[in-house]
Amino acid sequence: MFEYEIANARRNDLIREADAYRLVQEAKKARRVFSRSQESEGPVRSLRGSFTRAA
Repeated sequence: MFEYEIANARRNDLIREADAYRLVQEAKKARRVFSRSQESEGPVRSLRGSFTRAA
């Protein structure tokens, strides 16, 4: 019976841990979406300096 209780407690801990991880991931995703929606659509940067001749 003791082994069953330990296994059950471990299972509950893992479920709690997974819920917390999932909550953190959802918060990160929501923060990314929110920050993208707050970006101003400024002028497009010139690509002239981005591409250089290779040799």
